[in-house]
Amino acid sequence: MPTYEYRCNDCNHKFEKFLTYQEYETATVSCPACGSSHPERIIRPVRIARAEKARLESLADPSQLEGLDDDPQTLGRMMRQMSSELGEDMGAEFDEVVDRLEKGQTPEEIERDLPDLGADGGIPGPELGS
Repeated sequence: MPTYEYRCNDCNHKFEKFLTYQEYETATVSCPACGSSHPERIIRPVRIARAEKARLESLADPSQLEGLDDDPQTLGRMMRQMSSELGEDMGAEFDEVVDRLEKGQTPEEIERDLPDLGADGGIPGPELGS
């Protein structure tokens, strides 16, 4: 039987009510604290769990790659999303680069401002501007 969460509009008391799907359409719900017949249903956000493979496949979607060459902010957002999806701390250098991209700094400007970027092995792979 589904549990529905309510908040009373008169006394602000939160409570749960068990109703069948048929009852939900017709039942009169009253606040157990004050007896008011003015409760409001609380709708919580739904979280959908996806397998790691599905999350990574969505990141590789070609439509997500459009405009990355010309828009450092989009590149920064995508890099932050990738880091979040992987669930790993990428380190301070990565965070610095992403912060700068999100502020609109180009990869070339970041390389110029941070010439020792990646020297400690913090960001593997090719140069930013490649």
